[in-house]
Amino acid sequence: MSLVKIDTRFTKGFFSESELQTELQAASKARETLRTKSGKGNDFLGWLDLPSKTDAELLNKIKNTTERLTKISEFLVVVGIGGSYLGAKAVIEAGISPFQGFKENEKNSAKILYAGHHIDSDYHSELLSFLNTKEFSIIVISKSGTTTEPALAFRSLLTLLEKKYGKDKTKDRVVSVTDANKGALKKLSTEYGFETYVIADDVGGRFSVFTPVGLLPIACAGLDIVSLIAGAKEMETNVSEESDPKKNLSCYYASVRNLLYKKGKKTEILVNYNPRLIFVTEWWKQLFGESEGKEKKGIFPAGVNFTTDLHSLGQYIQDGERNLFETILKVTRPKTESIIQEFSGDPDGLNYLAGKSVSHVNSKAIEATCLAHYEGGVPQIEIEIPELNMKTLGAILFMFEYACGISGYMLDVNPFDQPGVEDYKNNMFALLGKKGYEKKKEEVEAKLNSL
Repeated sequence: MSLVKIDTRFTKGFFSESELQTELQAASKARETLRTKSGKGNDFLGWLDLPSKTDAELLNKIKNTTERLTKISEFLVVVGIGGSYLGAKAVIEAGISPFQGFKENEKNSAKILYAGHHIDSDYHSELLSFLNTKEFSIIVISKSGTTTEPALAFRSLLTLLEKKYGKDKTKDRVVSVTDANKGALKKLSTEYGFETYVIADDVGGRFSVFTPVGLLPIACAGLDIVSLIAGAKEMETNVSEESDPKKNLSCYYASVRNLLYKKGKKTEILVNYNPRLIFVTEWWKQLFGESEGKEKKGIFPAGVNFTTDLHSLGQYIQDGERNLFETILKVTRPKTESIIQEFSGDPDGLNYLAGKSVSHVNSKAIEATCLAHYEGGVPQIEIEIPELNMKTLGAILFMFEYACGISGYMLDVNPFDQPGVEDYKNNMFALLGKKGYEKKKEEVEAKLNSL
């Protein structure tokens, strides 16, 4: 697979070849369970062939919606939580210059803001105050429409829209992505006449980046979703058709990470050396944490941003508990190259780098860090992409999705449910006095008072 390569040289000595072969066979079996949809949670596998099934009709609809929204909006607020916004944000942050906010909008794009991903009063008040004098529209994403965080944010934003534009014109500034037939958001969308996209019943939120959940906000940010899908489709071919588990990228990654888990490496740290990948890490953390953390099992997913965090968390990784391993995202070529200049008199002692590129310095920092951590007892999986663009992003995201399904089956859990997430929700609904939770409220308050 030319878009992605996996190197396990920094796992040498942590397990034997025979142990790896055993794990590869287990991954191959898990892949077959996933591919044939015969395992746990098989009613949530609609994402497996999304790249190859994405048709021109959907892409054209997204194109038309994008043109309409960006024509009337300087800012676009994406309302959602978890998988309803993280996939889009991961791609947008990776694909757009961090300094775009200081430039004039390019044609057919809007500046993307986010709401509904927490319940912080200050953030929401400041967002509403900011938008009060701006031209903005909303993409609201929720299967039910009743998830507390996005529902509260959307209520406030919708109120502001009606105040600014009137109810009749509000409908042109809201697009909902929700259930096809039921739920509060579907009902509201019908009442107002919002343009609507469907979240398929068989695609869970954390696997939804290649649906309108991710594609519509990404397109509105001015990014090329056709290339994103093309990269994902190329990866789909590899992971769904390649039967050799060592050549199948998702199988190989799942095998090595699970073998390290069996060796006592309970925490996986996703490492990047490019600040644009910070939210790819956040998306990955949800993907694996929510999929695998069940039945008192699972690798804990964490993330660091190097070289920044080498000056802080790097100390722990080098010398702390030896219960972790790293997966390193490496981008081979930068989009632009910068050459270090020579300074007369060498006042900062950096003339030894004169004539070298900044990316060369970064590559040597990666090699030096990998060796230091390896010698410090930290195994590493290197995942390399040639450059950071929409096609490679599509490939790496789909590789992770497929690997997550395989890895979950290797752990013998259901990778596609999230029963633990409901526990806090039920307690919160009870404490807030939601109808139907009266008895639960008494139980929760009693437990809190006993502590």
